[in-house]
Amino acid sequence: MLKNSATHYGSVARTLHWLTAVLFLLAYMAVYYRQWFTEVRTPENWTALQLHLSFGVTIAVLVILRVYWRLTNPQPQPEPGSALMHKAAHFGHLALYAVLIIMPLTGYLGTGVATEYFFLFDIPKFEDTWLFQTLVANTMGLSFEQFEAPMDFIHKEGGAYLVWVLILRSCGSSALSSF
Repeated sequence: MLKNSATHYGSVARTLHWLTAVLFLLAYMAVYYRQWFTEVRTPENWTALQLHLSFGVTIAVLVILRVYWRLTNPQPQPEPGSALMHKAAHFGHLALYAVLIIMPLTGYLGTGVATEYFFLFDIPKFEDTWLFQTLVANTMGLSFEQFEAPMDFIHKEGGAYLVWVLILRSCGSSALSSF
């Protein structure tokens, strides 16, 4: 069954969910491999970075598809539980969606290199786009370095750690719900 029903998620929703989850883990693996196991300015370092960027772009596209699918399909009835549990689950889902939108967006906006999308074609860095020149440089009067700093902070500092908190929270909730 492709579409969701009142009792189950359909195969499209499940496929988008697991593709996003796997790509998210691969993006983290690529960036941590780059940081921990490669030397700066080596081909291995560059490849790991480009894989991280490519996974991020793919996640962004999948999240757009996920949001569209969620808005156009019925959601299964919630599992039995208290109102507080349902509110916490709803907040957790909103937080995960926010992270899945904010991380790829700030990653792209703050990246100083073009993305060689899985080495098939290039996606220009944000600094080289008409949007940057029009909105950021001309309208806001910011250089790329000034614009990049908060994007990097959100993506690399705040967001990277928040993701781990959400993952641990999600794993904890799953473990508790299985009892």
